Amino acid sequence: MSSRVADNQISPFFTTMELDDLSRASHSHGASPSLGQLLKHVGDVRKEATGDGGETPAHHALDLSDASIEPRSLPFVLSFSNLTYSVKVRRKFSLSGMFSGEKSRLGAATESDPVGRESLFSRTKTLLNDISGEAREGEILAVLGASGSGKSTLIDALANRIAKGSLKGTVSLNGEVLESRLLKVISAYVMQDDLLFPMLTVEETLMFAAEFRLPRALSKSKKKARVQALIDQLGLRNAAKTIIGDEGHRGVSGGERRRVSIGIDIIHDPIVLFLDEPTSGLDSTSAFMVVKVLQRIAQSGSIVVMSVHQPSYRILGLLDRLLFLSRGQTVYSGSPTTLPSYFAEFGHPIPESDNRTEFALDLIRELEGSPGGTKSLVEFNRTWQSMKHSNNDTSCQIACEPRHSVSLQEAISASISRGKLVSGATNNDPSPNSMVPTFANPFWIEMAVLSKRSMKNARRMPELFGIRLGAVMVTGFILATMFWNLDNTPKGVQERLGFIAFAMSTTFYTCADALPVFLQERYIFMRETAYNAYRRSSYVLSHSLVALPSLVFLSIAFSALTFWAVGLDGGLSGFLFYFLIIFASFWAGSSFVTFLSGVVPHVMLGYTIVVAILAYFLLFSGFFITRDRIPAYWIWFHYMSLVKYPYEGVLQNEFQDPTKCFVRGVQIFDSTPLASVPAAMKLKLLDSMSQTLGTRITSSTCLTTGSDILQQQGVTDLSKWNCLYVTVAWGFLFRILFYFSLLLGSKNKRR
Repeated sequence: MSSRVADNQISPFFTTMELDDLSRASHSHGASPSLGQLLKHVGDVRKEATGDGGETPAHHALDLSDASIEPRSLPFVLSFSNLTYSVKVRRKFSLSGMFSGEKSRLGAATESDPVGRESLFSRTKTLLNDISGEAREGEILAVLGASGSGKSTLIDALANRIAKGSLKGTVSLNGEVLESRLLKVISAYVMQDDLLFPMLTVEETLMFAAEFRLPRALSKSKKKARVQALIDQLGLRNAAKTIIGDEGHRGVSGGERRRVSIGIDIIHDPIVLFLDEPTSGLDSTSAFMVVKVLQRIAQSGSIVVMSVHQPSYRILGLLDRLLFLSRGQTVYSGSPTTLPSYFAEFGHPIPESDNRTEFALDLIRELEGSPGGTKSLVEFNRTWQSMKHSNNDTSCQIACEPRHSVSLQEAISASISRGKLVSGATNNDPSPNSMVPTFANPFWIEMAVLSKRSMKNARRMPELFGIRLGAVMVTGFILATMFWNLDNTPKGVQERLGFIAFAMSTTFYTCADALPVFLQERYIFMRETAYNAYRRSSYVLSHSLVALPSLVFLSIAFSALTFWAVGLDGGLSGFLFYFLIIFASFWAGSSFVTFLSGVVPHVMLGYTIVVAILAYFLLFSGFFITRDRIPAYWIWFHYMSLVKYPYEGVLQNEFQDPTKCFVRGVQIFDSTPLASVPAAMKLKLLDSMSQTLGTRITSSTCLTTGSDILQQQGVTDLSKWNCLYVTVAWGFLFRILFYFSLLLGSKNKRR
């Protein structure tokens, strides 16, 4: 059963009158309208009529009774030929295998055993073996097969999710090889897992997708109208105000969640839509509704390619083309209506009462378990396909009219004129790659939308910031009460040093909670950037800006709680610097943890690395061992320590007053074994020292000032403001490294 529709269908973004005007203008100038002209005439989105039980609205057709509009057939055909993909798998060694003549199994892949060539340490496994076929506009191509047959691998190959050098064969659209940049813009890929923000509603999720994928030229009202039309098309009207939900928050159902996943990728009305098992995990009714939505999308002028494990009878009636795979090889390719005749000719007729696809999959599994494998079915498919093509060629020589070949540029232009690719734009370059932009919006628009989404998520989960604030407040309270109102004695100096070292390291440790933030968004980020929803740089900048308000609040809370309670020096100016260095520490620590989250993909591994590295930073900060005592082979780590710079900055802020005394007269003996000697004896010792040194030392003589303490601690190479600047610079450096980690580590392609 074919569900192809005429190419005169029109998306609700353009009215008949607008296209009529554009057509007359193009005839008068002797050229077709440019994409820029078409996009300038984007009209108000019309409310679509409801069809098929209210699940999805029917698509309107353009009335061609007006002779001024020339009907043209410009279909899209996605062709793929001789796709072959192999991976190397590490061999598992065992004593029995080593002595049982396993070497005899080394060799090339065969049709019955497509495992591939083996070596002593690895073997080559062929996941796709010479796969060819095509998918047409207005149709659904379903890839079927048992688990491990290569369904998802084929979808990834068609969607350009396999590295260039690894995949052999060609994928073309209307006869022109698809380049990665163009395919990203004209297509969409719906992953098997529903990667959505749990605290956003269905409407908000689709609205954010619209703001990412639809151009700035469209007004806010038109974007909202597009979202509302899509909600009706997906059958999500009753769930529009419901949050997506997760394990801890009740939200939409599984079928509704899957349709939302589809919706965010078709918001810009792509020409080609790839889906990896969209019905997986759904009940039969939900699965049918999802495929029904996909049929409507195909009828609007799109190519839909999906993998499906085992479709029901009702779903089979919605599919136009089937491609059965077995261990990476094609065992059937054609219409569902020809399945009975195909297997009847193969010698295994399908019983009348059986589901065709279930029978086919059961037979394929049975053949896979036989000694010869599916070799006979693969060879029969090749023979059957050859006979079918020769019969089609013979009949076309007699009855078929010559087909008008359509270039990719013409087809895309006509598709955009019908309202497809609403994120498209154009310039004077006529090549297909330049007809649509890489990104729909400039980076500041992307930053604004990303920041808005992050803040909305944060407001919906205030407990996350509350826990972090509570941890900082509790730590500050403990430090304030432990080091309450320190005096200016030698013991007070040691206690000040301990407080400053612990406080500075604590600011970094409390930043560890930023680790799971990106790890939870990682796959959403990879899905959105894989098809150019926004730039990676926009994500990094918005991620940094959104973090700043919470860091400022935490810094004020910690500084106000500890500065005056501990009795730190400097007055108001000293407090302001103390606040700035605490804020810079939070900034550097948050940036460092964010960078690690971009490098380390697992939460527990990330926490282990963060705790270990922060401990090293504290060790080399100069508190436990001063700079001049650190071995030369470790001195580089001292300068890389993030704790060093805020620690030294606060030390200078505390001991910068040269007139403030911390050791007077007999206090010089406080840290020595003579501390327990009577005061009279200490005065006699001072007199003896005075006679020896030739300088009178009394009980009130200042022996150690703040400058002396800084000298003793080795804090002499940077001023306190330079320490602040270096700490801030570390934060920016780690944000830049985070960007490069996203650039290099989120390609989302198979090797």
